[in-house]
Amino acid sequence: MILLADSGSTKTDWCVAEGGKPLKQLTTRGINPYFQTEEEIEQEITSELLPRLDGLCPDSVHFYGAGCINDKAEAVRRALTRSLGTDAVEVCTDMLAAARALCGHEAGIACILGTGSNSCFYNGREIEANVSPLGFILGDEGSGACLGKLLVGDLLKGQMPAALKDEFLSKYDLTPAEIIDRVYRRPFPNRFLAGLSPFLAGHLQEPCVHRLVTDSFRAFLCRNVKHYDYRRYEVHFTGSIAFHYQPLLAEAAEAEGIRLGQVVKSPLEGLIGFHA
Repeated sequence: MILLADSGSTKTDWCVAEGGKPLKQLTTRGINPYFQTEEEIEQEITSELLPRLDGLCPDSVHFYGAGCINDKAEAVRRALTRSLGTDAVEVCTDMLAAARALCGHEAGIACILGTGSNSCFYNGREIEANVSPLGFILGDEGSGACLGKLLVGDLLKGQMPAALKDEFLSKYDLTPAEIIDRVYRRPFPNRFLAGLSPFLAGHLQEPCVHRLVTDSFRAFLCRNVKHYDYRRYEVHFTGSIAFHYQPLLAEAAEAEGIRLGQVVKSPLEGLIGFHA
């Protein structure tokens, strides 16, 4: 029996599986060691996950998460070991989760478009090349956080119709001053901005909104995917943004001469098969 986790900055999807079949699936808040201490992560697992496992005791844990590299991965591993009472804990990046889920044991290009964005070339065993995503301030093109940032910037700088700005502020019960406070002074600004991006999905008929989304996807492809051998391999995607904006992602890929492969909302199903 194994416990799998796919964690982003917004949420963590967990699955207890045995023999390649899921026994229990649940979701908790996101775990990211760049924004949380080891103690906070342990508390999150102890209070939010353990009571919902209903007594299931996995023999091993495979945790894939945003920010899980080097000493940050070790901090997550220690928190999981103490919380779950097992030393059989593997902690890897969410990028490796996407690659294993989307490509299995074959070579390919795997991408994440969720709260954040990332990409890699996977040789069937390990990640061979990775363009640093740089986070939502310097990069993360095409992500929910980046889309939310671009949306807010265009609305507040008068680059979109005034009626759209009024509708947005009313829908989310925000003022420009509150937006600035949430982005610059409160924790998890990436979660906040990503939470605003669904507004775009309801207004894709607006040319300015359609252009904002497709331009962000094209920026992701140009600044990240085109560093790999994209003419030889299909490009696969996982993540809520890729899944819900799939028609616009396909439009951007066609414009950039990129062959779109699988697009799935979550890597968990693929990971269950990989670890089986």
